[in-house]
Amino acid sequence: MWGQGFCLDNATCTVVVRTFCKKGRFRDVSEFFRRMLEMGTPPNVVNYTVWIDGLCKRGHVKQAFRVLEEMVGKGLKPNVYTHTSLIDGLCKIGWTERAFRLFLKLIKSSSYKPNVHTYTVMIGGYCNEGKLARAEMLLGRMVEQGLAPNTNTYTTLISGHSKTGSFDRAFELMNKMTHEGFLPNIYTYNAVIDGLLKKGKIEKAYEVLRRATTQGLELDKVTYTIFITEHCKQGHITYALDLFNRMIENGCHPDIETYTTLIATYCQQRQMEESEKLFDKCLAIELVPTTQTYTSMIAGYCKVGKSTSALRVFDRMVQNGCLADSVTYGALISGLCKESRLEEARALYEGMLDKHLVPCEVTPVTLAFEYCSRERTSVALSILDRLDKRRQIHATNVLVRKLSATGNVDDASLFLKRVLDWDSAVDHAKIYMTRLPLVYRVRTA
Repeated sequence: MWGQGFCLDNATCTVVVRTFCKKGRFRDVSEFFRRMLEMGTPPNVVNYTVWIDGLCKRGHVKQAFRVLEEMVGKGLKPNVYTHTSLIDGLCKIGWTERAFRLFLKLIKSSSYKPNVHTYTVMIGGYCNEGKLARAEMLLGRMVEQGLAPNTNTYTTLISGHSKTGSFDRAFELMNKMTHEGFLPNIYTYNAVIDGLLKKGKIEKAYEVLRRATTQGLELDKVTYTIFITEHCKQGHITYALDLFNRMIENGCHPDIETYTTLIATYCQQRQMEESEKLFDKCLAIELVPTTQTYTSMIAGYCKVGKSTSALRVFDRMVQNGCLADSVTYGALISGLCKESRLEEARALYEGMLDKHLVPCEVTPVTLAFEYCSRERTSVALSILDRLDKRRQIHATNVLVRKLSATGNVDDASLFLKRVLDWDSAVDHAKIYMTRLPLVYRVRTA
């Protein structure tokens, strides 16, 4: 195209830039801007704003500000949409006060003022930080400026109140928006339902759900998923599965996170056959299992004493390019230890550390304890030696207590003396020493 004399206008270029941004291909955006200059179509404010917005949506806020500097350096003046994108980006990474300073700059500007979306973004930033008084203040200021809050504005504020448990205010805002001609949508109801469920108010959540369906709203994937997740947390797998099936019947396709939630619950309840069925179904419909999916299966097999099956899942995980984390390794190491497969457990432990993964606190203690129980203290020592000093001290203290509690005083004494040799840990170790049996303290005197 470029070499054939084609000349794209800025509107067409905006479509191209937006497509690149949606795919996170920001280097291509930079190259495309260079090509625009070559073909005599210099990027305008809209082109730059789309680029900045794309960067902010991906959390690349610092890079977005560098693009802003480039834009201003070319004599282009950012507009309210440019600033709103930056405010949104700052809020999303938790830099709300910096976002508010930029917001104030807009208010003081003689060229342009914050619009409804700008206010909504800023309100959302404060809601995410639980600063609801400031969010409410902005709502009031917005109305004073002659701007009418829309459904998105109200939903954002309702979500903030629901997260903090201020349900009276959330319902008050729902009634207010209805009175003003803005009907709550499914996103509004989802925000309230999610807040209620997280506060353990499941009956009230179902009451709100009935209110939504009475108004003719169709439940979406989020609605089903938050109920399924809550039922799984409560161990109510039958209710969760019923909702899962209804979800599919109503044309909502569960994603891998929903499947993983159910799989994890079945694994926790030692129902491995059911978890296997769901796992196989994931693969059949070409969903890609995540680290959490694989880890749930591995932990489940280990829980029922099937570490060989757990290892097969682990191997499949590696073959499919899914990265195991410290929780994955910890579950598998624990399962192997329970079945006295210590050498395999140790090999996994060494492999985990070689990958620069930081083990969960319990993993080195579990492995070292099992070796001590088999009178292989030197191996136990080498396991802890692979940790950095701070983690060594903590793991050793925990191991000393565990050995002492099981009557293995000799090994407990050995490990405690190691801690006492590290000057920086003397006081910390002495605290734990007072918890040991009297016979142990006598031996270490």
